[in-house]
Amino acid sequence: MENEINNDLQSALDYYKSADYEKSVEYFLKALSSDANNPNILNNIGLCYSKLAKDDLAIEYFIKTLSFNPNSVQTYINLSDVYFRNKNIIDAINLLENGVTLMPNEIALKHYLSRFYLEDCRYDLAMQQLFEILDIDSDNLDAYWDLGNIQYELGDYDSAAENYENVLEKITDNAVFYYQTALAYEAGDNIDKAISNHLKAVSVNENFHPSYKKLGILFMARGDNESAVEYFQDYLNFDLPADEKKSINDLIERISKQL
Repeated sequence: MENEINNDLQSALDYYKSADYEKSVEYFLKALSSDANNPNILNNIGLCYSKLAKDDLAIEYFIKTLSFNPNSVQTYINLSDVYFRNKNIIDAINLLENGVTLMPNEIALKHYLSRFYLEDCRYDLAMQQLFEILDIDSDNLDAYWDLGNIQYELGDYDSAAENYENVLEKITDNAVFYYQTALAYEAGDNIDKAISNHLKAVSVNENFHPSYKKLGILFMARGDNESAVEYFQDYLNFDLPADEKKSINDLIERISKQL
C-alpha cells in the first residue's frame, strides 16, 4: 500500500512539474484515497485546482489542509492568492490575520498581510506589519523597500528615502532602486541627492533612459544648463516616440539660447 501511495505521489509530482495539472490532480486524488488526512497531499490538490482556475475546489482543499495543519504557512499564502484573484480582499486579510495570530514570527505571512492591507488602503496597518518584520529581521530588504514605497505614496519623502537607502546599502547594482530613491529625494526637494542617485542609476545601467531625462530636468532646475543639455542629448539617443523627441529637442534649443 505504501509503495502504491509513493508511486501515485511521484506520478502526481512529475505531472505537476510538466504543467499537466489535470493528470497531476488525478494522481494526488488517488494518493489521498489511501491517506485522507494528509495535509501535504490536500495542499497539492488545492494547488492543482488553483492552476486549473477551479477556484472553488482550490479553496475547499486549502481549507481542508488548514483543518489538519493550521500551521501550514504555504497554504495560507496559496489560499490568500486565490482569494485575491477572486477580489475577496477581506477574506484574504481575515485568513492572514489568523495565520499571523497563530505564528506571530512568520515573516512571510506578515509580508503578505501587509500587502493585502495596502490593497485595502489600510496604510497604518500595512506599515505596522513591516515594522514588526524589521523587529524580527533588521536586514529584511523587502520590508524596507515596501515601507519606503508606502511612505512615498503618503508623502513622507524623507522616511521613504531613508528606507530606500537601507536597501541600497546591500544592493548596489539595481538602476530601478536608485531611480526610485532619486524620486523620493526630488519630491523632498533634495535636488543634489536626487541627481546623485540618478547618476548612480545610469552608472550601473547606461541604458536606463528614464534617469537621463530626469538628470536633464534636475540640472536645468539647478541652473546648470550645460549639463542639462548634455543629459537631454543622451536621452535622445534612445528609441523615443516622435512627440517626445520633438519636445526634448525644443527644450534643448530653448536652453541652448541661454548658454
